[in-house]
Amino acid sequence: MHPEAERLNALTESIIGAAIDVHNTLGPGLLESAYEACLCHELMKRGLKFERQKPLPLTYGEVKLDCAYRMDVVVEQSVVIEIKSVERPTAVHSAQIISYLKIPGLHVGLVINFNVKNLIAHGGVMRRVNNFPE
Repeated sequence: MHPEAERLNALTESIIGAAIDVHNTLGPGLLESAYEACLCHELMKRGLKFERQKPLPLTYGEVKLDCAYRMDVVVEQSVVIEIKSVERPTAVHSAQIISYLKIPGLHVGLVINFNVKNLIAHGGVMRRVNNFPE
C-alpha cells in the first residue's frame, strides 16, 4: 500500500475513534456545534493538529471568493470532517464533502452524523475519497 494511503487510513481511524468516544459519552440529539467542540477536544487529546471552521476559498474564472465555504474541521491538513446531527445523511452531504475535497485537492473526507443510536452500526460515518493515493 502507498505510504500516504497508510497515513491517511491511520489518521481516519484515529478520527473515527475520537468520534466514537464523543458519541458514547454524549449520545444523539445535540447540536452540531456541541459535537464539533467535543470532537476537537478528543482530537487534541490524541495529539492531532486541526483547524475548526476553516475557510475554503473558491475561484471561478477571474472571480475569487475568499471565504465561499467553511469546512467544519480539517485534521493534519489532510482529512476534512463535516459534522452532522440529522435524521439521516443524504446525497447532498456526500456531494458537499466531495466538493470540500476537490477544491483544495485533499484526498479523504468524513461525514460524521452524531444523531444515530450507534455511530458505526447505524451508518453514522460516511468516508469519501478524491484521487486517493494507491
